[in-house]
Amino acid sequence: MISALPADVERALNATAGRQFSHLFLLACGGSLSIMMAGKYFLDRHNGTFACDIYNADEFVCRDPRRLGPDTLVVLCSQTGTTKETVRAANHARARGATTIGMTLDHTSPLARAVDHPVAYQASYTTGKAIDAAYSNYGVLYMLLAGLIDTREDGGLTNDLLISLSHLQPAIERAHRAYADRFEAFAPRFAHREAIYTLASGASYGAAYSYAICVLMEMQWYDSQAIHANEFFHGPFEVVDRDACFVVLLGLDETRSLSERACDFLIKYGSRENILVLDGAELDLGGMSEHIKPYLVPLVFFDTLWRFAYKLAGLRDRPMLEGRRYMKKLSDY
Repeated sequence: MISALPADVERALNATAGRQFSHLFLLACGGSLSIMMAGKYFLDRHNGTFACDIYNADEFVCRDPRRLGPDTLVVLCSQTGTTKETVRAANHARARGATTIGMTLDHTSPLARAVDHPVAYQASYTTGKAIDAAYSNYGVLYMLLAGLIDTREDGGLTNDLLISLSHLQPAIERAHRAYADRFEAFAPRFAHREAIYTLASGASYGAAYSYAICVLMEMQWYDSQAIHANEFFHGPFEVVDRDACFVVLLGLDETRSLSERACDFLIKYGSRENILVLDGAELDLGGMSEHIKPYLVPLVFFDTLWRFAYKLAGLRDRPMLEGRRYMKKLSDY
């Protein structure tokens, strides 16, 4: 059972506890940006004290919001801490007088050095070792956000969050077992298609976004797109036919009905054998608080979908991490 916040999260929260920020900016790129999407949903539902915006890090610098200043807080994330755009955004924010918190794996990285308060998280991506998902980028971001809200509104979120995070890793492991046969059946159908679309809404949309651009496109070179479930009906549904392949994430938050509507359309006008549905309602989330579950479901979805991606990679004979052409190989990008 997780009984306390990590020390560096606690330090960052204590350092900002006396500040009444008017605005919070969430900044990152790629997969790190996707977690900020879930974070903003969490804030929208629970925070009534300060406004919040989410930006791609370099667009933030170029757009240079007028609201940015000494009464703003900026939370940034870069896994390696070397993402040039995110480091640039941290320096820009500090130059404008904002308080900055940087989430990264490496406390000696450029991002950690650029911010006021570095905060560590865990990832199996770089170490290859199993981690407790409670201390992943999602988990640590939620800890920060819950702490910021509780300090200003006494929302009682942190305690329920920590209890729920204690039950996250077992829930992920149960989901892997539950989805194993489904992934085994769908992988041969999807493996050699040119396009796979990922559809979601609400707190789960960030997971769909990251899966589309950072996994299916980056690592397997599919034509791919993350589609918001309601935007689906404003153009994207025209690609649906019996051959179209979709991954659908049905979350447990207030936007679930949007994804259900899109899923119903896909089943009616597409082919059920080409629609891989992951439904939060079928997960065993025992021990989690009811009002926290919707925010942890995306972690379960994304963790299990990695295993599906490796199945696709095996059938395509295309390595996941080693087969990239440009990512981390061209120093100018």
